[in-house]
Amino acid sequence: MAIPIAVLDCDLLLHGRGHKTLDRFDIETVSDEFLLTTFGFPREFIYYLVELLGDTLSRRTQRSRAISPDVQILAALGFYTSGSFQTRMGDAIGISQASMSRCVTNVTKALVEKASEFIGFTRDDATKQQSKEEFYRVAGIPNVVGVIDCAHIAIKAPNAEDLSFVNKKGFHSINCQLVCDSRGLLLSAETHWPGSLQDNAIFQQSSVSRFFEDQENQEGWLLGDNQYPLKKWLMTPLQYPETSADYRYNLAHTATHEIVDRAFRAIQTRFRCLDGSKGYLQYSPEKCAHIILACCVLHNVSLQSGLDAWTFERTETPEQAEEACEQMDSLDSEAYRIRQELVLNHFS
Repeated sequence: MAIPIAVLDCDLLLHGRGHKTLDRFDIETVSDEFLLTTFGFPREFIYYLVELLGDTLSRRTQRSRAISPDVQILAALGFYTSGSFQTRMGDAIGISQASMSRCVTNVTKALVEKASEFIGFTRDDATKQQSKEEFYRVAGIPNVVGVIDCAHIAIKAPNAEDLSFVNKKGFHSINCQLVCDSRGLLLSAETHWPGSLQDNAIFQQSSVSRFFEDQENQEGWLLGDNQYPLKKWLMTPLQYPETSADYRYNLAHTATHEIVDRAFRAIQTRFRCLDGSKGYLQYSPEKCAHIILACCVLHNVSLQSGLDAWTFERTETPEQAEEACEQMDSLDSEAYRIRQELVLNHFS
């Protein structure tokens, strides 16, 4: 005998038919200040996201109470920028916390699908040259195409037996490798690496390493700290500076490399779901990785829409990376020569 199953509408149960539902929520009826303070972005940017993601988010269903794309986006932005499914957030747009969660899932998936459109090294020559010039103006290092570093995002423990996500500080995290240009625009965002992996191990397995190793003609170099290996296309600080030129190069390297740390701090500050202030991301590592990547996509979309990356930057000094020793017998001799020429030609 078949047992009938009732499919319940969470929002209908909580609010009743008379409540202002998603289909009736009108973004035009709220102020610019409300949108900015509640969802973290100005009105025109939200309109742009609706245009960008609307087709993907539109539900092909006969349900009259289907959640509209604009409200799904507002719900997700509310979570990304506040870090919690607060009841007042759902009340503001007329949905339950359960519906908020579904909206975040939908919008996160839609943004991840757009990642390759907004994050990548493929850019026109004029844009590449402009970025090199902007990097050069920071501290005088020429031909820089990007700066690279890793950063940890705290997550809940996947399970008691899985230690792969436990980092050296003893908490569970995802270690994210980011590369950005002079404006803080992300050129690469790998957001899935377990927290136990060290930066160099991630780099060796990363798509960034494969991308640059496959280039026949290098157009410039990345800057990485001493956690990274010296390559023809990756300049690191001098481990043991001796001359005045060596010290000047290291100072210039630090000042330029700081841009990627600033970009990460700006992302964490704008997207409070990533900064740990509301607790760890309470999802599986895979879903956490998707949320982080979605925030990275939004960071780039906002920059390309004319919003300032540094408006939301925290001001505290980042933790200093542990020193890594360069093993002279394992150094790439050609990379070593290129770095020496860089120091002599530009910092002597």
